Amino acid sequence: MKIFTAVLSIIAFALIVFNSTKLNFDALFEGESYTAILTIIAALCAIILLQILRISKKIETLQKRK
Repeated sequence: MKIFTAVLSIIAFALIVFNSTKLNFDALFEGESYTAILTIIAALCAIILLQILRISKKIETLQKRK
């Protein structure tokens, strides 16, 4: 599970980097820039969810030890 979340986090980070190159700061909410912004937000949400999953798994293993 650790490898799975790490790989997905790397993919999400790569999407953020790729889509940040597609941004047009003169017209952020038009055309391709709007799609890039939405994809960046979705990737950030995915990273947050993966971190929550990682923390919950760590808490679960700590509870099993006790």
